[in-house]
Amino acid sequence: MKAQIKGLDGAVQGEIDLPAVFAEEYRPDLIRKAVIASQSTRYQPHGTYVNAGVESVGTGWGSGRGASHVPRLHNGSRAVKVPQARGGRAAHPPKVEKILIKAINKKEKTKAIRSAIAATVNAELVRGRGHLFEGDVPFVMDNAFEAVTRTQDLVRALSAVGVYADVEKAKDSHKVRAGRGKMRGRRYKQKKSLLIVTADEPLAAARNLAGVDAVPVGALNVEHLAPGTHAGRLTVWTAGAIQRLEDRS
Repeated sequence: MKAQIKGLDGAVQGEIDLPAVFAEEYRPDLIRKAVIASQSTRYQPHGTYVNAGVESVGTGWGSGRGASHVPRLHNGSRAVKVPQARGGRAAHPPKVEKILIKAINKKEKTKAIRSAIAATVNAELVRGRGHLFEGDVPFVMDNAFEAVTRTQDLVRALSAVGVYADVEKAKDSHKVRAGRGKMRGRRYKQKKSLLIVTADEPLAAARNLAGVDAVPVGALNVEHLAPGTHAGRLTVWTAGAIQRLEDRS
């Protein structure tokens, strides 16, 4: 499998042989499992105090009063300890010892990331995620692309190869989140756009582009390639990144 190498002006500079990883079998089940396993490592354990609701001293009144046999405060009639009473314990509270991290085998994880890489050259999957682009995938840029330092130069290069429309689409998707989440430090939502993969250092000029992630090939993981467990992200590679990927695989 070959791909065209394009320059900053969008002109074809040559061709490059794609590594065998781009021909990997598409396994959406493993990709989903790997993404969820990765996301689970960021869960924060939480739980109640182990004696919450049961430290009050209370005893039942026994029979003969026409009242339920629940523990009550000694100097009043309020019920305590039992979960059905106001001020009582929670019935099944969250516990800090709950195992939150989802496990995944090493071979499954490797297979998943290889499959997610292969999905980036499947035009049907990429369009299925809603990405906008002109031409054929994959988009491979000349190594001069990694030397771009200004955002306006990067925008010009992305426009020349036909992928900048997807960045504009992500910019227009910026909106206030529905529900309680807007009060909890995540007020806004925005769709994912391009993934830019370089050989050594992340492309700093991309940090201000809406929905764009820029990572070196050595830090590439399945969440970058399949946000929300959906593979087929629109990806721009550099020729150096492709070469590093071949050496890694």
